[in-house]
Amino acid sequence: MQNLILASSSPRRKELLENLRLTFTVSSSEVDESFDPTLSPEDVVMDLAKRKAQVIFKENPDSFVIGSDTIVVVDQQVLGKPTDEADAMGMLEKLSGRKHDVYTGVSILSPNGTARFYEKTEVWFWELTDKEIKSYVQSGEPLDKAGAYGIQQLGSMLVKKINGDYFAVVGLPVAKTYRELKRLGYPLS
Repeated sequence: MQNLILASSSPRRKELLENLRLTFTVSSSEVDESFDPTLSPEDVVMDLAKRKAQVIFKENPDSFVIGSDTIVVVDQQVLGKPTDEADAMGMLEKLSGRKHDVYTGVSILSPNGTARFYEKTEVWFWELTDKEIKSYVQSGEPLDKAGAYGIQQLGSMLVKKINGDYFAVVGLPVAKTYRELKRLGYPLS
């Protein structure tokens, strides 16, 4: 049986992959997450996902390695993880009452070949009060999440509606990842 490795320290991605009842290990890859601002959001997330997967694949060339990255885009501006509470508040103020796009890129490296893809999901926020934003930021939840919110936890109260793959907003487009693993020959049930 070939090893499956998730190249991410994200507990959300780990949980999503566990939902598929696959046996895998987690090996976090620390990479430079800076990017060329002239790249499209699609290219940014696929490039970052590939960088994460490559680090782990170099050490495990006989394994299937999944790298993933998520960004939020509003007004053609990429919102990554906030640097502090003030940055998180600014991001949430910008997202309040409007639509933004969430891009999640995935790169799967394996001895049988590679897969690179992304999912784009449109997300609309309710109009948020300053008190709601401050309370959410003080919960600590937004500080390690792209766009300063997590749709699957307390941040769910911010979201009015979505159009697209919910799991991609959480951090891993599960169905597409499963199908690409299957296409690459990973032994699935």
